[in-house]
Amino acid sequence: MGFKNYLKRKIVVYLLTFFFAVTLNWLLPRLMPGNPIEIMINSALGLSPQERQTLLQFYEELYGLNKPLYAQFISFWKSLLTGNLGYSILYRAPVTDLIKHALPYDIAILLPAIVLSWIIGNWLGALAGKNKKYDKYVMPLFYFLASIPYFWFAMLLVYVVGVKLGWLPYQGAYSPDLVPSLSLTFIADFLKHWILPFLSLFIVMIGSWAIGMRNMIIYELEADYVRYLEALGASEKLMTKHAYRNAILPQVTGLALQLGLMVAGAIATEIVFNYPGVGVLLMRAALSQDYFLLQGGFLMIVIAVLVANFVIDIVYAFIDPRVRVSYTEG
Repeated sequence: MGFKNYLKRKIVVYLLTFFFAVTLNWLLPRLMPGNPIEIMINSALGLSPQERQTLLQFYEELYGLNKPLYAQFISFWKSLLTGNLGYSILYRAPVTDLIKHALPYDIAILLPAIVLSWIIGNWLGALAGKNKKYDKYVMPLFYFLASIPYFWFAMLLVYVVGVKLGWLPYQGAYSPDLVPSLSLTFIADFLKHWILPFLSLFIVMIGSWAIGMRNMIIYELEADYVRYLEALGASEKLMTKHAYRNAILPQVTGLALQLGLMVAGAIATEIVFNYPGVGVLLMRAALSQDYFLLQGGFLMIVIAVLVANFVIDIVYAFIDPRVRVSYTEG
């Protein structure tokens, strides 16, 4: 009963958080100075002031931007509850279609980069926390990797591997003369374009995960319960096992948050490699003040982060006995 009550409370909290977060994401773009319709019309040349005014009124009525804010807000939630995210002013296409097209590219790069870097980084960090000689030599490398910006390392890979050596392509997700399909030709070409963006994220992420795990392992190995096990004559393997299980908990939380933010894309990396992900989509939407594309993209981020946090709350009950006890005690 304790866990069920906890779950119900969590669901209510997350639903309220979702409502306020989505409302804020809807409101903030509209509080920015400027008008997306004016930006669109000003890009057209050779129009008279009367023609611009006529187009402004037409498009504001078309997109519902001539209504009061409260009417736009009600209309937004009605559309959202029916799965309609609106129509992009910039791309002249449904927001849902734009995100569906861009999101798989982000997942293809970020999901393996985050998960593999988390596994390898935690393993290397745990080794560094236990072995002082190993720690002395690898920690400078971890700090270097964790401190370099993604886009700088991406540009380095482009220059060395792509331009100078010419080993791999470094622009786009696939060759422009190919059409996306499940053919071996397209898959092979896609993987060639995938390698450099993946490495630019994967290698840098390893440093951050390794530093976090190394620090947590050192802290846990100095904890009282480890000293108690040592006094009882427990093996080093057993003490390390208990220390690792406690040290991994903050890393699991970090993993969930990273996976939740995955739908936001990696803007700097996507710009360097001209990769068609959600990050570039949102950047262009912000520059053009495309309300509907911005609120659609932010909606995906809010949902992903909330789901990731909710899942990690449940997972903690299985990996941390203390959480399970708190559930059963109500």
